[in-house]
Amino acid sequence: MRTPVRHSPWLSLAAGADVFVKLETLQPTHSYKIRGATNAVLELAAAANGAPRSIVTASAGNHGRAVAHAAAAAGMPVIVYVPEHAPRTKLDAIRALGAELRPCRDYDEAERRAKEHGAAGASTYISPYAHPDVIAGAGTVALEILEELPDTDVIVAAIGGGGLISGVAIASERRAEVAGAEVQASTPFTSSLAAGRITEIQVGDTLADGLSGNLDPETPTFEIVRRHVSQIAVVSEVELQSAIRNVAERERLIIEGAAAAAVAAVASGKLKVAGRRVAIILSGANIDLAKWWTVVSA
Repeated sequence: MRTPVRHSPWLSLAAGADVFVKLETLQPTHSYKIRGATNAVLELAAAANGAPRSIVTASAGNHGRAVAHAAAAAGMPVIVYVPEHAPRTKLDAIRALGAELRPCRDYDEAERRAKEHGAAGASTYISPYAHPDVIAGAGTVALEILEELPDTDVIVAAIGGGGLISGVAIASERRAEVAGAEVQASTPFTSSLAAGRITEIQVGDTLADGLSGNLDPETPTFEIVRRHVSQIAVVSEVELQSAIRNVAERERLIIEGAAAAAVAAVASGKLKVAGRRVAIILSGANIDLAKWWTVVSA
Protein backbone atom coordinates (compact mmCIF):
# COMPACT_ATOMS: atom_id res chain seq x y z
CA MET A 1 0.00 0.00 0.00
CA ARG A 2 1.24 3.49 -0.83
CA THR A 3 1.90 5.50 2.34
CA PRO A 4 2.00 9.26 2.91
CA VAL A 5 4.97 11.54 3.37
CA ARG A 6 4.59 14.54 5.65
CA HIS A 7 6.71 17.42 6.82
CA SER A 8 8.13 17.34 10.38
CA PRO A 9 8.73 20.83 11.81
CA TRP A 10 10.37 19.59 15.03
CA LEU A 11 12.82 17.29 13.22
CA SER A 12 13.58 20.08 10.75
CA LEU A 13 14.44 22.39 13.64
CA ALA A 14 16.50 19.73 15.45
CA ALA A 15 18.51 18.83 12.36
CA GLY A 16 18.76 22.25 10.74
CA ALA A 17 17.29 20.65 7.64
CA ASP A 18 13.99 20.28 5.78
CA VAL A 19 12.81 16.93 7.15
CA PHE A 20 9.92 14.72 6.08
CA VAL A 21 8.76 11.36 7.44
CA LYS A 22 7.52 8.43 5.35
CA LEU A 23 4.73 6.71 7.30
CA GLU A 24 5.31 3.00 6.74
CA THR A 25 3.65 2.55 10.13
CA LEU A 26 0.33 2.81 8.22
CA GLN A 27 0.89 -0.36 6.21
CA PRO A 28 -1.66 -3.20 6.76
CA THR A 29 0.92 -5.01 8.92
CA HIS A 30 2.25 -1.71 10.36
CA SER A 31 5.68 -2.16 8.79
CA TYR A 32 7.44 -1.63 5.47
CA LYS A 33 8.20 -5.37 5.47
CA ILE A 34 4.94 -6.07 3.65
CA ARG A 35 6.48 -4.65 0.48
CA GLY A 36 9.31 -7.14 0.15
CA ALA A 37 7.37 -10.07 1.57
CA THR A 38 4.47 -9.57 -0.84
CA ASN A 39 6.83 -9.27 -3.79
CA ALA A 40 8.67 -12.46 -2.84
CA VAL A 41 5.51 -14.47 -2.17
CA LEU A 42 3.87 -13.35 -5.43
CA GLU A 43 6.97 -14.32 -7.40
CA LEU A 44 7.09 -17.69 -5.68
CA ALA A 45 3.38 -18.32 -6.28
CA ALA A 46 3.74 -17.43 -9.97
CA ALA A 47 6.66 -19.82 -10.36
CA ALA A 48 4.73 -22.62 -8.65
CA ASN A 49 2.17 -22.90 -11.48
CA GLY A 50 -0.76 -23.68 -9.24
CA ALA A 51 1.12 -26.01 -6.90
CA PRO A 52 2.36 -23.60 -4.23
CA ARG A 53 5.09 -24.79 -1.89
CA SER A 54 5.25 -24.04 1.78
CA ILE A 55 7.40 -21.11 2.91
CA VAL A 56 9.88 -20.95 5.74
CA THR A 57 11.49 -17.80 7.07
CA ALA A 58 13.22 -16.26 10.06
CA SER A 59 12.02 -13.07 11.63
CA ALA A 60 12.28 -10.79 14.63
CA GLY A 61 8.57 -10.25 14.00
CA ASN A 62 7.71 -7.82 11.22
CA HIS A 63 8.95 -9.86 8.26
CA GLY A 64 7.24 -12.98 9.61
CA ARG A 65 3.97 -11.12 9.93
CA ALA A 66 4.31 -9.72 6.43
CA VAL A 67 5.11 -13.12 4.89
CA ALA A 68 2.20 -14.70 6.77
CA HIS A 69 -0.11 -11.95 5.49
CA ALA A 70 0.97 -12.39 1.86
CA ALA A 71 1.06 -16.19 2.03
CA ALA A 72 -2.43 -16.38 3.53
CA ALA A 73 -3.76 -14.51 0.50
CA ALA A 74 -1.87 -16.89 -1.82
CA GLY A 75 -2.98 -20.03 0.05
CA MET A 76 0.55 -21.01 1.03
CA PRO A 77 1.50 -22.43 4.46
CA VAL A 78 4.24 -20.66 6.41
CA ILE A 79 6.69 -21.62 9.14
CA VAL A 80 8.41 -18.75 10.94
CA TYR A 81 11.45 -19.24 13.17
CA VAL A 82 11.46 -16.43 15.73
CA PRO A 83 13.46 -15.31 18.78
CA GLU A 84 11.55 -16.52 21.82
CA HIS A 85 11.76 -13.06 23.39
CA ALA A 86 10.37 -11.18 20.36
CA PRO A 87 7.62 -8.69 21.23
CA ARG A 88 4.33 -10.44 21.96
CA THR A 89 2.45 -8.07 19.67
CA LYS A 90 4.54 -9.35 16.76
CA LEU A 91 4.29 -13.03 17.66
CA ASP A 92 0.55 -12.88 18.27
CA ALA A 93 0.00 -11.19 14.91
CA ILE A 94 1.98 -13.87 13.06
CA ARG A 95 0.06 -16.63 14.81
CA ALA A 96 -3.28 -14.96 14.06
CA LEU A 97 -2.49 -15.12 10.34
CA GLY A 98 -2.18 -18.91 10.50
CA ALA A 99 1.59 -19.29 10.40
CA GLU A 100 3.42 -21.85 12.53
CA LEU A 101 5.86 -20.31 15.00
CA ARG A 102 9.07 -22.06 15.99
CA PRO A 103 10.75 -20.21 18.89
CA CYS A 104 14.54 -20.02 19.11
CA ARG A 105 17.05 -18.69 21.62
CA ASP A 106 17.77 -15.52 19.61
CA TYR A 107 17.56 -14.14 16.09
CA ASP A 108 20.85 -15.67 14.95
CA GLU A 109 19.62 -19.15 15.86
CA ALA A 110 16.27 -18.48 14.19
CA GLU A 111 17.96 -17.52 10.92
CA ARG A 112 20.30 -20.51 11.00
CA ARG A 113 17.49 -22.99 11.63
CA ALA A 114 15.21 -21.44 9.00
CA LYS A 115 17.96 -21.65 6.36
CA GLU A 116 18.62 -25.28 7.28
CA HIS A 117 14.90 -26.00 7.03
CA GLY A 118 14.76 -24.47 3.55
CA ALA A 119 17.90 -26.29 2.42
CA ALA A 120 16.28 -29.61 3.35
CA GLY A 121 13.95 -29.07 0.40
CA ALA A 122 10.46 -29.30 1.89
CA SER A 123 9.91 -25.53 2.01
CA THR A 124 11.22 -22.45 0.22
CA TYR A 125 13.29 -20.13 2.40
CA ILE A 126 12.62 -16.40 2.08
CA SER A 127 15.28 -14.37 3.85
CA PRO A 128 14.00 -11.27 5.67
CA TYR A 129 16.72 -9.13 4.07
CA ALA A 130 18.98 -11.09 1.68
CA HIS A 131 16.36 -12.32 -0.83
CA PRO A 132 16.45 -10.30 -4.09
CA ASP A 133 12.66 -10.01 -4.28
CA VAL A 134 12.54 -8.77 -0.68
CA ILE A 135 15.19 -6.15 -1.44
CA ALA A 136 13.38 -5.07 -4.62
CA GLY A 137 10.08 -4.74 -2.77
CA ALA A 138 11.68 -2.62 -0.07
CA GLY A 139 13.00 -0.29 -2.74
CA THR A 140 9.48 0.83 -3.63
CA VAL A 141 9.58 3.00 -0.48
CA ALA A 142 12.22 5.16 -2.12
CA LEU A 143 10.38 5.28 -5.43
CA GLU A 144 7.33 6.71 -3.68
CA ILE A 145 9.40 9.26 -1.75
CA LEU A 146 11.14 10.47 -4.90
CA GLU A 147 7.89 10.62 -6.85
CA GLU A 148 6.31 12.83 -4.19
CA LEU A 149 9.46 14.78 -3.26
CA PRO A 150 11.71 14.68 -6.34
CA ASP A 151 14.13 17.18 -4.82
CA THR A 152 14.94 14.95 -1.83
CA ASP A 153 18.65 15.10 -1.03
CA VAL A 154 18.94 12.31 1.55
CA ILE A 155 16.81 9.26 2.45
CA VAL A 156 17.46 7.84 5.92
CA ALA A 157 16.69 4.26 6.92
CA ALA A 158 17.49 2.07 9.90
CA ILE A 159 19.80 -0.88 9.27
CA GLY A 160 19.34 -4.41 10.59
CA GLY A 161 20.15 -7.01 7.95
CA GLY A 162 20.26 -4.28 5.33
CA GLY A 163 17.31 -5.28 3.14
CA LEU A 164 15.50 -1.96 3.45
CA ILE A 165 18.49 0.29 2.96
CA SER A 166 19.78 -1.86 0.09
CA GLY A 167 16.48 -1.61 -1.76
CA VAL A 168 16.34 2.12 -1.08
CA ALA A 169 19.94 2.60 -2.26
CA ILE A 170 19.35 0.74 -5.53
CA ALA A 171 16.09 2.59 -6.22
CA SER A 172 17.63 5.97 -5.33
CA GLU A 173 20.88 5.62 -7.25
CA ARG A 174 21.96 8.94 -8.82
CA ARG A 175 18.81 10.60 -7.48
CA ALA A 176 19.34 10.88 -3.72
CA GLU A 177 21.98 10.10 -1.13
CA VAL A 178 21.15 7.25 1.26
CA ALA A 179 22.18 7.24 4.93
CA GLY A 180 21.63 4.66 7.64
CA ALA A 181 21.34 4.14 11.37
CA GLU A 182 22.46 1.22 13.51
CA VAL A 183 22.10 0.75 17.26
CA GLN A 184 25.02 0.37 19.65
CA ALA A 185 23.82 -3.07 20.74
CA SER A 186 24.03 -4.45 17.19
CA THR A 187 26.44 -2.98 14.64
CA PRO A 188 27.04 -5.65 12.00
CA PHE A 189 27.50 -3.14 9.18
CA THR A 190 29.64 -0.61 11.02
CA SER A 191 31.88 -3.40 12.31
CA SER A 192 32.04 -5.27 9.01
CA LEU A 193 32.71 -2.15 6.95
CA ALA A 194 35.58 -1.29 9.27
CA ALA A 195 36.98 -4.80 8.81
CA GLY A 196 36.40 -4.85 5.06
CA ARG A 197 34.37 -8.06 5.25
CA ILE A 198 31.35 -9.51 7.06
CA THR A 199 32.36 -10.17 10.63
CA GLU A 200 30.55 -11.70 13.58
CA ILE A 201 29.60 -9.34 16.40
CA GLN A 202 28.41 -9.69 19.96
CA VAL A 203 24.74 -8.69 20.03
CA GLY A 204 23.34 -6.94 23.07
CA ASP A 205 19.85 -6.17 24.31
CA THR A 206 18.11 -3.32 22.53
CA LEU A 207 14.77 -1.62 22.24
CA ALA A 208 15.23 -1.93 18.47
CA ASP A 209 14.63 -5.70 18.38
CA GLY A 210 14.04 -5.59 14.63
CA LEU A 211 17.64 -4.47 14.05
CA SER A 212 19.34 -7.02 16.28
CA GLY A 213 21.49 -9.86 14.96
CA ASN A 214 24.43 -10.91 12.85
CA LEU A 215 24.54 -10.90 9.05
CA ASP A 216 24.09 -13.96 6.90
CA PRO A 217 27.61 -14.53 5.47
CA GLU A 218 26.03 -14.91 2.03
CA THR A 219 23.95 -11.73 2.08
CA PRO A 220 24.35 -9.34 -0.87
CA THR A 221 23.37 -6.41 1.34
CA PHE A 222 26.87 -5.87 2.72
CA GLU A 223 28.30 -5.10 -0.70
CA ILE A 224 25.30 -2.94 -1.66
CA VAL A 225 25.65 -0.88 1.51
CA ARG A 226 29.42 -0.63 1.09
CA ARG A 227 29.02 0.79 -2.39
CA HIS A 228 25.90 2.91 -2.13
CA VAL A 229 25.30 4.13 1.44
CA SER A 230 27.14 7.37 2.15
CA GLN A 231 27.11 7.42 5.96
CA ILE A 232 25.95 5.32 8.91
CA ALA A 233 25.31 6.66 12.40
CA VAL A 234 25.25 4.53 15.53
CA VAL A 235 22.66 5.55 18.13
CA SER A 236 22.28 4.70 21.81
CA GLU A 237 19.36 3.22 23.72
CA VAL A 238 18.81 6.61 25.36
CA GLU A 239 18.57 8.20 21.93
CA LEU A 240 16.09 5.53 20.81
CA GLN A 241 13.89 6.24 23.81
CA SER A 242 14.03 9.97 23.18
CA ALA A 243 13.04 9.45 19.55
CA ILE A 244 10.04 7.31 20.48
CA ARG A 245 8.88 9.92 22.99
CA ASN A 246 9.36 12.82 20.59
CA VAL A 247 7.55 11.10 17.73
CA ALA A 248 4.65 10.35 20.08
CA GLU A 249 4.53 13.93 21.37
CA ARG A 250 5.30 15.85 18.18
CA GLU A 251 3.89 13.59 15.48
CA ARG A 252 1.20 11.78 17.50
CA LEU A 253 2.50 8.47 16.15
CA ILE A 254 3.56 5.15 17.64
CA ILE A 255 6.87 3.84 16.33
CA GLU A 256 8.94 0.83 17.36
CA GLY A 257 12.60 0.88 18.29
CA ALA A 258 13.83 0.08 14.78
CA ALA A 259 12.02 3.08 13.31
CA ALA A 260 13.31 5.23 16.16
CA ALA A 261 16.92 4.55 15.12
CA ALA A 262 16.53 6.54 11.90
CA VAL A 263 14.80 9.39 13.75
CA ALA A 264 17.49 9.42 16.45
CA ALA A 265 20.29 9.54 13.91
CA VAL A 266 18.85 12.70 12.38
CA ALA A 267 17.62 14.40 15.58
CA SER A 268 20.96 13.86 17.35
CA GLY A 269 22.98 15.38 14.54
CA LYS A 270 24.99 12.19 14.07
CA LEU A 271 24.06 12.14 10.39
CA LYS A 272 25.35 15.13 8.46
CA VAL A 273 22.19 16.42 6.82
CA ALA A 274 22.07 20.12 7.82
CA GLY A 275 20.71 22.41 5.12
CA ARG A 276 19.36 19.54 3.03
CA ARG A 277 15.95 18.04 2.24
CA VAL A 278 15.69 14.76 4.14
CA ALA A 279 13.17 11.90 4.15
CA ILE A 280 13.19 9.54 7.13
CA ILE A 281 11.50 6.15 6.75
CA LEU A 282 9.38 5.39 9.82
CA SER A 283 9.73 1.68 9.21
CA GLY A 284 7.30 0.15 11.73
CA ALA A 285 4.95 0.55 14.67
CA ASN A 286 4.89 -2.96 16.13
CA ILE A 287 5.97 -2.38 19.69
CA ASP A 288 4.29 -3.90 22.75
CA LEU A 289 2.09 -1.13 24.12
CA ALA A 290 3.25 -1.72 27.69
CA LYS A 291 6.86 -1.18 26.62
CA TRP A 292 5.89 1.85 24.53
CA TRP A 293 4.05 3.39 27.49
CA THR A 294 7.04 2.79 29.75
CA VAL A 295 9.23 4.69 27.29
CA VAL A 296 6.93 7.63 26.61
CA SER A 297 5.95 8.13 30.24
CA ALA A 298 9.52 8.10 31.58
